[in-house]
Amino acid sequence: MGLFDNIGKPAAQTAQPSGNKSVDVVFSSLPDTFEQFTALPQASLATPFDTAAMVVLALCFYPQDAELSKKMYEFVSGPRTINPAEYSFIKDRFRDADYVPRSYFKGAVPANDYKPSEPYTVTVSENPYSYENEGYAKMFLTSGGADSPRFVQLRKAKDGKWYLWEQFILVGIRAPESSNPWA
Repeated sequence: MGLFDNIGKPAAQTAQPSGNKSVDVVFSSLPDTFEQFTALPQASLATPFDTAAMVVLALCFYPQDAELSKKMYEFVSGPRTINPAEYSFIKDRFRDADYVPRSYFKGAVPANDYKPSEPYTVTVSENPYSYENEGYAKMFLTSGGADSPRFVQLRKAKDGKWYLWEQFILVGIRAPESSNPWA
């Protein structure tokens, strides 16, 4: 058999699934209180996709109510103890860029000052390496202001729920056009 004898013939069916999957997590309405936040269907934290989207939602509350956001963040973090340095980091991230967490919602881009479209949707993705460490999941989120996805690391507890282990989503993105003197 020659190197190019199979050109034009169907490919052999030996390919394995890539492990890539994206899920649109849709919030039909946004909560106003902690009780409404924990009553959302995604608050069951049953899948890494739901937990990742809930992390984004919890951080979106920080600019208007830091204490409520902190309570939501603790909820999605589950049994993990959050140290003061982590809260200090979050506070620092919001000093100049309160738009970063809402940039993960569909439709939120620099041109519209990161105003999400409705229904409020966060796309969460996995890749072939998302579950390479047992009990952990590395989930990727797309920001309307970044060229590459950011990620959250989640950990599955013995109660079967996925909780936030660490997040890398509060990083720099393009500024909203309304604050960009060059746009």
